[in-house]
Amino acid sequence: MTKNSAVAVARHTELVSISDGTATVEIAPAAGGALASYRWWPNGVAVDWLRPADPAAIGRRDAGAMACFPLVPYSNRIRDGRFEFAGRSVQLPTGPGDPHHEHGHGWRHPWAVKRHEAAMVVLGYRHAGDSWPWAYEAEQEISLADGRLCITIAVRNLSDTAMPVGFGLHPHLPATPWTHVQAKVSGMWETDAEVLPVRHVQPPKGADPSIGFDVSEVDFDTVFTGWTRRARITWAEYGRQLDIEAEAPLDYLVLYMPPGEAFFCAEPVSNITDAFNRMGNGSADTGCMVLAPGETRSASVRFMPSLVV
Repeated sequence: MTKNSAVAVARHTELVSISDGTATVEIAPAAGGALASYRWWPNGVAVDWLRPADPAAIGRRDAGAMACFPLVPYSNRIRDGRFEFAGRSVQLPTGPGDPHHEHGHGWRHPWAVKRHEAAMVVLGYRHAGDSWPWAYEAEQEISLADGRLCITIAVRNLSDTAMPVGFGLHPHLPATPWTHVQAKVSGMWETDAEVLPVRHVQPPKGADPSIGFDVSEVDFDTVFTGWTRRARITWAEYGRQLDIEAEAPLDYLVLYMPPGEAFFCAEPVSNITDAFNRMGNGSADTGCMVLAPGETRSASVRFMPSLVV
């Protein structure tokens, strides 16, 4: 992408832009509070650290086609969109294209711009109780400093009863033949045909994130446990490196590596897939949290790029 074409995208009325002089981030609040791009401009040529959204995706407010979107009030799938909590049955809307009500509400609805400065923006989303019977509010603070991106996500329970919750981020990263991923983990959840967890196992030999592997050599859509909240992505052919650092309780890493695509995902999240159905049944590492009325949980994720000479 040339700088002129990127500027044309930046002027799209759906976008809000922040910059620190080294990096520029474009945000699409109406598209689920998603990031549309995160790039540097060394020597006037764009370096995209996340997969940039094209103008068509921005225009149709397609969060799933963006660079990164928020996961609230949980990450990944709930089996059949159904679970029980504190004696209450919850049934979320499902359909042929979304049989397990994936990734919650945040990416499905517009977010409001609460504050906007040169290198920082704060977005807010408020959810009234409906099929998800708890009211809550979520906030993202997105900021740049020295070319590094920091996203802090917070969720507050606004209802008068305890609420189960999880959250995280869903970044899409460029995938090339030599893209390499390394992240220290201790286990993973094996999944069924619907990408729902069935068994906690050790990572497979030859595709263990702790050792590292090339994205082109694996096919994952998997939650890894025991993550130390640090991951390193390298694009050796371009001399680029991106370190991702998360805070607790984002103690799980989802790696989604669809074969033949020009992107992959490395998602810092606080819960495993289908955590609400597995909490209390003896499953290890569910990560499900419970917020008391008025309680807030938050965490930051830092994206730290570098050009390797």
